[in-house]
Amino acid sequence: MDNCCSPNATPQPSSTQPAERIDAFCPDCGQKGKIVAGQTVKSLLSVSLRLVQDSQYYFCRTETCPVVYFNADGSSRFTTDQVRERVYQKEPDRENVKVCYCFYHTAGEIRTSSPAEAKEIIAEINAGIQADQCACDLRNPQGSCCLGNVRRLAGEKIK
Repeated sequence: MDNCCSPNATPQPSSTQPAERIDAFCPDCGQKGKIVAGQTVKSLLSVSLRLVQDSQYYFCRTETCPVVYFNADGSSRFTTDQVRERVYQKEPDRENVKVCYCFYHTAGEIRTSSPAEAKEIIAEINAGIQADQCACDLRNPQGSCCLGNVRRLAGEKIK
């Protein structure tokens, strides 16, 4: 699991993570998915967990695709209408979509911040990570740390 929030933690496999990882492609857009833990999918769905199969799930990052999570054979898929959070990768231009799901920083806040404010946001997230206050593996739909997204969005401001 890709998780900067717990640098000393050893990821524990879930029942939905097979020992062998395979590439999987979104059944709607055909783009390669990013592996996510089963607990991420379960914690973010707004539908009955009876719909979740015991298989590895993947996150679809494609902005124009409605699919958020899918399994390798495409028999199980969940769309933006079936998750509890709005997904930054699906709505990057929306001002009020969260980029940081643990400390509630939005795309609009980061976009309109001054260079000093952008650095402060990043410092706050880093401090939260160091204080073990982060839960990106459960709160962030992509199932991993938001810091890369925040830094990319802040772009030239933080150089």
